Amino acid sequence: MKLSKFILTIISLFFLNLLFICMVSAQADVNTDFLKKDTQLAALIQRAKTGIVAIGTFHFNTKPTVQFLGTGFVIGNGDRIVTNHHVIAAIKKKKLLFNLRIFHQDLPTKGIKATILAEDEFHDLAILKIEKKNLPALPLEKQRSAAEGHKIAFTGYPIGFVLGLNPTTHTGIISAIAPIILPSPTARIIDGKMIKHLKDPFEIFQLDATAYPGNSGSPVYRIATGEVVGVINMVFIKGKKEHVLKEPTGITYAIPVKFIHELNNSIQ
Repeated sequence: MKLSKFILTIISLFFLNLLFICMVSAQADVNTDFLKKDTQLAALIQRAKTGIVAIGTFHFNTKPTVQFLGTGFVIGNGDRIVTNHHVIAAIKKKKLLFNLRIFHQDLPTKGIKATILAEDEFHDLAILKIEKKNLPALPLEKQRSAAEGHKIAFTGYPIGFVLGLNPTTHTGIISAIAPIILPSPTARIIDGKMIKHLKDPFEIFQLDATAYPGNSGSPVYRIATGEVVGVINMVFIKGKKEHVLKEPTGITYAIPVKFIHELNNSIQ
């Protein structure tokens, strides 16, 4: 009888030990997987940052000489920059396009000159061109694969040049994809082109990550693929726009990459 109890005790200890080993092994696998994903994201962000620029103006008679407008990112052969239309709208209105510049840590402190190649006011997009310099381009998603729940990151300049030319990255998921009609950017009478858009609203991405005004034009890229799937263009705010920095809602909107392709392909 005592022998039987002894044998049962030995067997119990054996299985407990085996269970412990399995648990340790499983935990090791989880840690390894986590570290692998962590390393992949870190590498992805470092690659993305090489193709993300700040957009602003430079003029030696202004104070400060450099003024920040928003974020942009490089596409194609390295000489085209995507940003929001509203980022460049103010300097167009003030007739300061001659002072338009692209800033990057690998460029001169006064930036390099840029010109406007194409504009899509309704989808809030613009493509700029830089001369005599090619920067690393970010890959664009070719066919729509982004879906609700996909993990994303976006990188840009949320508070301008306060931290220097060091882009900041935020992560989250695509929390919703839904049709939206952007309000008319001016008080002009709605024309035939605008009426067409009203009848055919386009889809926009809602993200659960916090963006700020300086993030306008930031690329949204899937963590799984590294491909750009959208462009940050709006942040939902609860009250006055002045409160966006101290009271962020964590709700951000992005224009799908489809409209970048359409605008880029329209350039002759």
